[in-house]
Amino acid sequence: MTEARFDEIIHPANRLQICAILAASDSMAFSAVQETLGISDSVLSKQVKILQRAGYLTVTKKTSNSHLRTWLSLSSSGREALAGHLAELRRIADLADSA
Repeated sequence: MTEARFDEIIHPANRLQICAILAASDSMAFSAVQETLGISDSVLSKQVKILQRAGYLTVTKKTSNSHLRTWLSLSSSGREALAGHLAELRRIADLADSA
């Protein structure tokens, strides 16, 4: 079982959504994540860099039909951090529900 732990790197809304989207798949194209979240290239790039520096996200560049595409995926430590953060959010929500 994952230890409930609030993670300030993951918590901001865009980063939490990026992690949640990527948790559902092995990898996803940068453009697909951008489209799903409805945010600009620059906003997504900034959030990706923060998650990548934390070791939570891996970025892979692949050529397809002579176009370079960027793929994003959660690392194992990113998946673990997300699980811990979600467990902590559930714990906090349970406190509010019991009030």
